[in-house]
Amino acid sequence: MKVVLAGAYGNLGCDVFKELLKQGHEVVAADMIEKDLGVKGNFTFRKIDITKPSDLTGLCDGADCVITTVGLTKGSATVSNYDIDYQGNLNLLNEAKKAGVKHFAYISVIKADMAPKVPMLHAKYLFEQELKKSGLTWCIYRPTGYFYDIVKVFKPMVEKGEVTLLGNKPVHANVISTEDFAEFIVAHMCDDNKTYDVGGKETYSYEEIARMCFEAAGKEPVIKRAPAVIFDILAFINKVKKTGKESVIRFSKWTLSEEMVGSTKYGDMSFKEYIKKSF
Repeated sequence: MKVVLAGAYGNLGCDVFKELLKQGHEVVAADMIEKDLGVKGNFTFRKIDITKPSDLTGLCDGADCVITTVGLTKGSATVSNYDIDYQGNLNLLNEAKKAGVKHFAYISVIKADMAPKVPMLHAKYLFEQELKKSGLTWCIYRPTGYFYDIVKVFKPMVEKGEVTLLGNKPVHANVISTEDFAEFIVAHMCDDNKTYDVGGKETYSYEEIARMCFEAAGKEPVIKRAPAVIFDILAFINKVKKTGKESVIRFSKWTLSEEMVGSTKYGDMSFKEYIKKSF
């Protein structure tokens, strides 16, 4: 099967890329830059800027399926989540329709429809709606979060000797490794109009995660709690200063204060073991 993979060299994209080649698919790896992943198989690279429809011309010709992992995950003063997650993916969808592609798979985020004030989520939800009415067979994946993202948040705090959590109620997540998630994506990329809330097989509260991180680092746990409104203040300040970080702050508040447990539990990799190795 010929598959166009947009965002092929991102953190998740790399693992989806490898899994597609492992399964023997022909891959068009589309991204702004190419990296040497040391992979072998039937693939070509196509440099694209997904915000420019002209860059996508002919990208999907002859493809059976398009998978997009494209999304803005960092603060930017020049582009927004609506430019990338929504309009950029819409440009890709339009090109796929023009080329007669049958299947379109999109990686969104769990609860994307429940946070209209969080651009990282709302822009994805808006694209989900466009995809559902596109006429293509679609599959939407809503992951809970990834191993590396959670450790990236907790590790600097643990190294400083103190972890601060939001609010007073326990919040849980069953994050998944990108390797396991990539396997799930490829296995279901041609499913008929399905939405999957996907997470790993282990569910922990953020306090439990913090304690595992302290243990892995060989330190005594120091865990404090702060009101979530602090993030609202930070978001407002960054909005006024136009730093481009408001979206990231609102997303961070959301993920640290909402239950992030996917009903579809998948994968063999252990988050607990991943934490031990990360420290």
